[in-house]
Amino acid sequence: MTLTTEAPAVPDRAARPWFMLAVLLLGQFMALLDVTVVNVAMTDIRTDLHASGAALQLVVSGYTVGYAMLLITGARLGELFGRRRLFVAGVLAFTVCSLLCGFAPDPATLVVARIAQGAGAALMMPQVLSVIQAQFTGPSRARALSAYTAVISVAFVSGQVLGGVLVGADLFGAGWRPIFLVNVPIGVLVAALAVKLVPGGAARAGRRLDLAGLALAVPAVVLVVLPLVLGHETGWPAWTFGSLAAGVLLAVLFVVVERRVRDPLVDLRVLKIRGVAPGLAALATGVASYGGFLFCVALHLQAGLGETALAAGLTMAPGGVVFGICGFFWPKLPQRVHAALTPCGYVGSAIAYALLGLSLKDGGKGGTLFFAALLLFGLSMGLAFGSLMAHALTHVPLERAADASGLLTTTLQLGQVVGVATFGSLFLTLAVDSSAHAITTTMTWAAVLLVVGAGFAVALARASARR
Repeated sequence: MTLTTEAPAVPDRAARPWFMLAVLLLGQFMALLDVTVVNVAMTDIRTDLHASGAALQLVVSGYTVGYAMLLITGARLGELFGRRRLFVAGVLAFTVCSLLCGFAPDPATLVVARIAQGAGAALMMPQVLSVIQAQFTGPSRARALSAYTAVISVAFVSGQVLGGVLVGADLFGAGWRPIFLVNVPIGVLVAALAVKLVPGGAARAGRRLDLAGLALAVPAVVLVVLPLVLGHETGWPAWTFGSLAAGVLLAVLFVVVERRVRDPLVDLRVLKIRGVAPGLAALATGVASYGGFLFCVALHLQAGLGETALAAGLTMAPGGVVFGICGFFWPKLPQRVHAALTPCGYVGSAIAYALLGLSLKDGGKGGTLFFAALLLFGLSMGLAFGSLMAHALTHVPLERAADASGLLTTTLQLGQVVGVATFGSLFLTLAVDSSAHAITTTMTWAAVLLVVGAGFAVALARASARR
């Protein structure tokens, strides 16, 4: 498949870049919200649709599977067919699938619609980072990336809160269905505004879609993600380990193929650009610990302390709000401290995890120490993440934007999945005897992982500082 569309003579630039960014980030917020918004509706869905436990697992995890499997592909398709076209197509696909979820008459329809909804999000999401790379430079790019990371943090924390509010409100007697239907008017608005505000981004002339890489990348991601999201609930049967092994094998074959084809799905030479490799390593450790933190603390608050999902979400909200605020405003700090923000932020977050575990070790709700640990986490990780993204992308040229975007968004998603699977399994295993002991131990290991991540962040700072 070869593209021959000619690039326009005049560069395609957004006349109102910050309005454009707001539209892109609204789409991103909507897509990320649906990762967790469904968690609080499981009981209602089970009752209404007579869904089995396995079906409920797939309702939750199907979105993640569909989302993860097309992230790398979505970034390349945006470069080949135009970023605006892929963003709008992804938003519309996500919106239609949200409508199908909202009117699903049975569990099977809901599961299929959730997987397709995730695939639509995967077409949309990589374009956000690619457009930021293409349309913003210097301090403006740092501010745009700050907004990008702030939206990520707020969306993850907001999912359970919004889901609890919508389910509790029982709008028009619809029960759980508004958690999906609310996406429809927002999706239509985002798509319409994107057509007006997002630059088209001409297709790359003479580039081919790497079908061999595509045929390896999609099943590789699915074979790795599926056992990670279903493993603990199913008791880690033999198929989960076989799936992981097959996924790793396909990933190795993918790397071999990508090194040999003329137009790879991911040009792995992007890893040689200063800051990219240590940035990805630091990002992976950060999001793995963050995903495990959100999952395990929410689970402890609900299963261990008896809070509702909505109450647990509200308890976690202050940390997410501080994360978002600090993630947005870090560029206003003196330039000389920017490189130190990620390693220092990771160390601060590790301390916050340790304090959080300490506050909960006696089986209580943690009191002032718990709240202080949440705020320290939000402050530290908010400063760390925005700076990390900016420094990892500092030296990436525009022609490598799709490669960097695909790798970064895939790392964000896979890191979170691995973190939830690893720390979640540890917590659930230990919680059989004591939820308090489980959360203390889990937070200790999450802190250790962040200290390792701080080492990668130091390497990133050094790479970014070299001229």
